[in-house]
Amino acid sequence: MKRKPIIYLQLMILLFMVLSSPADAAGSVSARSAILMDQQSGRIIYEKDAHSVRRIASITKIMTAILAIESGKLDDRVKVSSNASGTEGSSLFLKPGEKIKLADLVYGLMLRSGNDSAVAIAEHVGGSLDGFVYMMNQKAEEIGMKNTHFANPHGLDDHENHHSTAYDMAILTRYAMENDLYRKIAGTKIHRAPNPNEPWDRVWKNKNRLLTELYKYCTGGKTGYTKRAKRTLVTTASKGGFDLIAVTLDGSDDWNDHISMYESTFAGYDLATILQKGKIKEIKDPFYKRKVYLGQTFAYPLTAAEEKKVRVEYQLLEPPKAGEKRLLPPVAGKAVVYLNGKEIKKMPIYYKQEAKKKESLLDYFRKIFTSITGLNSYG
Repeated sequence: MKRKPIIYLQLMILLFMVLSSPADAAGSVSARSAILMDQQSGRIIYEKDAHSVRRIASITKIMTAILAIESGKLDDRVKVSSNASGTEGSSLFLKPGEKIKLADLVYGLMLRSGNDSAVAIAEHVGGSLDGFVYMMNQKAEEIGMKNTHFANPHGLDDHENHHSTAYDMAILTRYAMENDLYRKIAGTKIHRAPNPNEPWDRVWKNKNRLLTELYKYCTGGKTGYTKRAKRTLVTTASKGGFDLIAVTLDGSDDWNDHISMYESTFAGYDLATILQKGKIKEIKDPFYKRKVYLGQTFAYPLTAAEEKKVRVEYQLLEPPKAGEKRLLPPVAGKAVVYLNGKEIKKMPIYYKQEAKKKESLLDYFRKIFTSITGLNSYG
């Protein structure tokens, strides 16, 4: 198969930003494993043993929550089994036989880390615990969690093969944060749910102290702890349109670990727009000028030292030669972004086809008359 010729148009983009010198995000992070990821681009800004497999405790429930949300059954009333109500550890104190909306179970799962809620969700959404665990691992594989295996919906130390990594949990959180309802639930400080057993509502306050009291830029997350996993924590934070994800596993000072990583990143990085959605003004080729565009904007966190090391390369199909009748496909090339010579993003370049001129009613009848009489425009 012949390869189509390519025109390489290179453009150096200088990003002018006034930034303070970035602090070392590593600092004094207490956790055995940690990662800080930009939510929009997926760039890893800091990592410490981020790919080491470890127990994860209740941050497991992020997967349980997103599967429940994606099930489309949030209005279902779930009948709580004795198996669910008897689950050990942190609890919503659900009663066997009571009925509670699946949506409220998800709130209780994320805010109060209810293990009974996790089992009730799993049994209802997956048909059984085993069925739900299968769904968890299927979703993990689908979104690229390569070093993760789920064995339960809550994270208790009841299986030897229940584990993940800081990196994989950041991948999961990034995926979950794309869902509007997940973002709302994870960022809720207090939730009220009807209590069928008492005349008052259940009131659940979020255990994530970063969200409720310690860090004003925190937007959500999930806490976790077991004797074997120690303290685990996933949080998200936003400032000036810059959205970050932090994960720590086995961190004795995790609240401060997360604040330190966030603050050093907000101080040392800026979310720079490298490619702008719409027409590509930098391309001056007569054939392509004002006819090629990008379908979306690409922004990337950069330090002051990195701002002049960004290069954008536009690669376009060779345009038709004069007199050549060749239509270009809708995607006529790609924009490739490099940082320090390493590719960080690739985006399709779309070609705007010339709109066909609409034929007027007069032209239509003129064409019919010409075809009948055999006359052309010259008589």
